[in-house]
Amino acid sequence: MPGSVRLRQDYCSAALRRLASRSKDANQSRRLLSLAAVLDGMNRADAALIGGMDRQTLRDWVHRFNEAGPDGLFEHRAVGPRSRLSQEQKAELVTIVETGPNPEVDGVVRWRRVDLQRVIKERFGVQYHERHVGTLLKKLGFSHISARPRHPGQDAATIAAFKKASPRR
Repeated sequence: MPGSVRLRQDYCSAALRRLASRSKDANQSRRLLSLAAVLDGMNRADAALIGGMDRQTLRDWVHRFNEAGPDGLFEHRAVGPRSRLSQEQKAELVTIVETGPNPEVDGVVRWRRVDLQRVIKERFGVQYHERHVGTLLKKLGFSHISARPRHPGQDAATIAAFKKASPRR
């Protein structure tokens, strides 16, 4: 049966407790306190209970602490997959959305997600689900506000002639 993983010795338990008290991250603080308890001679199962974890999890954090020091005790979230559109393509998509559709070319008077899905597929060769187009637009800084579309044959002078004016007092 293998022995326990040795903890690096360049930090004493008092130094780990000082780091835990100064840390802004609660998870890092409790991990540092568990490691300080191990350095004080507490068995690993009881030291893991101090940090609210089991012995195996404490062992994993010991490995990370040995490799990277106290900074290794932060949670490193996965960033997720890379975007299928490049920054240049995203910038072009922003200009497409801001300028609006051309009714003769695009066949619509306002953009919907399904229309933008088709445009992204045609221009960039990337197939997104319709719901992800909405997520992509949100990440690009657009909100879900829909303006009333304007009919292409609408005449501004005719509209102004039919507006009712309130009588003056």
